[in-house]
Amino acid sequence: MIPTRTRARRRPVDEFENEIIDIRRVSKVTKGGRNLKFRVTLVVGDRKGHVGVGLGNTTEIPLAIQQAVRDAKKNMITVNMSGGTLPHEVIGKFKAGNVLLKPAHPGTGIIAGVTVGAICRLAGIKDVLTKSLGTTNPLTLSKAAIQGLGQLRSREEVDRLRGRVAKAQEESKG
Repeated sequence: MIPTRTRARRRPVDEFENEIIDIRRVSKVTKGGRNLKFRVTLVVGDRKGHVGVGLGNTTEIPLAIQQAVRDAKKNMITVNMSGGTLPHEVIGKFKAGNVLLKPAHPGTGIIAGVTVGAICRLAGIKDVLTKSLGTTNPLTLSKAAIQGLGQLRSREEVDRLRGRVAKAQEESKG
């Protein structure tokens, strides 16, 4: 007779997807020899405007991935989008890495390298043009892209900051 399970195990469904950007073997030289570890750079997003980049650094790759996922979820940002693209052009800067992010017409797709492309995909951006200026290091590029996406402001937010009243409100009053 085959035993039946009375309770089905249910894992909580994670609404975030993740994508590994980079895995590197790093070493620290000590008096006793070399200590080898793995550094994982990973991006986490829900394709609805939330994205984060995390870093994990341990002696085993699976543990480094888990650590990177936790770190990415801690460092999530919300991306302001207009439709499937960006509201305006922006340059993200982090150390030697500069990333230019430009809005694109619908149907263009994501024109980007591996690192910035993964971040844009998991943020939910469908049409964007990007250019990496400076370094090619995936960690620096990812932090620059996140910094740039964090700078984005919606039209309503800019109007509010400048003290402008929206046109629709003016027309209804006049």
